Amino acid sequence: MAAPIRASSIKTRVFTELAWHSLFIRTLLIRPEAVELANFVPELTIIDMPSFRADPKRHGVRSENVVAIDFARKIVLIGGSYYAGEMKKSVFTTLNYYLPAKGVMPMHCSANVGPKGDTAIFFGLSGTGKTTLSADPKRTLIGDDEHGWGKDGVFNFEGGCYAKCIKLSKEAEPEILRRQQALWRGAGERACSTRTPAWPDFDDGSKTENTRSAYPLDFIPNASRTGRAGQPKNVVMLAADAFGVLPPIAKLSPAQAMYHFLSGYTAKVAGTERGLGNEPQPEFSTCFGSPFLPLDPSVYGNMLRELIAKHDVDCWLVNTGWTGGKYGTGSRMPIKVTRALLTAALERLACATSNSAPTNISALRCRPRCRACRATSSTRSTPGRTRPSSTRPRVRWSACSRRTLPSSKRRSMPKSAPPRRK
Repeated sequence: MAAPIRASSIKTRVFTELAWHSLFIRTLLIRPEAVELANFVPELTIIDMPSFRADPKRHGVRSENVVAIDFARKIVLIGGSYYAGEMKKSVFTTLNYYLPAKGVMPMHCSANVGPKGDTAIFFGLSGTGKTTLSADPKRTLIGDDEHGWGKDGVFNFEGGCYAKCIKLSKEAEPEILRRQQALWRGAGERACSTRTPAWPDFDDGSKTENTRSAYPLDFIPNASRTGRAGQPKNVVMLAADAFGVLPPIAKLSPAQAMYHFLSGYTAKVAGTERGLGNEPQPEFSTCFGSPFLPLDPSVYGNMLRELIAKHDVDCWLVNTGWTGGKYGTGSRMPIKVTRALLTAALERLACATSNSAPTNISALRCRPRCRACRATSSTRSTPGRTRPSSTRPRVRWSACSRRTLPSSKRRSMPKSAPPRRK
């Protein structure tokens, strides 16, 4: 079953050729209780046949691999692909077709909620950090990949997680690694070599950088048991920029957020997909999920724009890619640093930056939604303050920082830059 809310859910029956594909989809979708099975009538049927090869001339397709969806009869045929993720993405595509008419915005994103009920959603393509950053031990995990946003808030479409395992470490991703060590019954894909017969070497990228593992959501200790949360307070756009251009974090205006949502930018690097060379390639996927959008992108874009305005949502751009230079020259942004910046943003601590940023992020503390923050996020220009921009890495919000820092430190803070002349 996909989605926990009855009005938005779709009961799904899956026929698989391979047993591990059956285990995978049972892990990823929401598993109904035993008492519900007596009256379970499937609405969507998926037929998963990796051994089937389509004939492009006969069937009118472009290759032997095929994912065909009949939205009228709600039937999906998957052929020629051993990638188990096609099943879950077929369900997602179907929901993307039906839910907008019900007033629900389907999203390719992860989501979590803080102790004070502040929900955050994380848009991003594969490899940008949706699963990693949403699995925060200080926040409750709602889900890591597919959600809906409606009148009652955010809800997860799935009952499991699908995490990338390359270079999985205790320091960067403790919750995900702990689950793998505790169970190791999760369905693993694109297997890597093993240090011992019982444990794989996640540092081995000789076969692929895209090794993944599927596990039930309730294996994460702080995961939500309902898969639901209130209206979001923050929307985060994730991009793994491999060209060293995007800043580590930037606050976006609603217009800038819509630009990044419709662009869906990230970068592909060698080892993540077949056919990539040694140089990174820019990737643009509309709404961070172009292959799964059966309707015009403007439908999803307009829904997001209206929801951001209605609920006064703060928007952020976070670069989980390279810093200090492009791919091959610089280094990948440390997950610990990205998580610290993101935590500061979500908790309203990141209200001041300067050309000489303090090393202690707690020094950037200010009152939530204080007057200076509202002024800097305003669309009107204010003399002496520089508005945040996704294209300007260094941002000064010194009006806020000079007010909230101790008096002994205020003297060392640089004054606001004068407004630029046209």
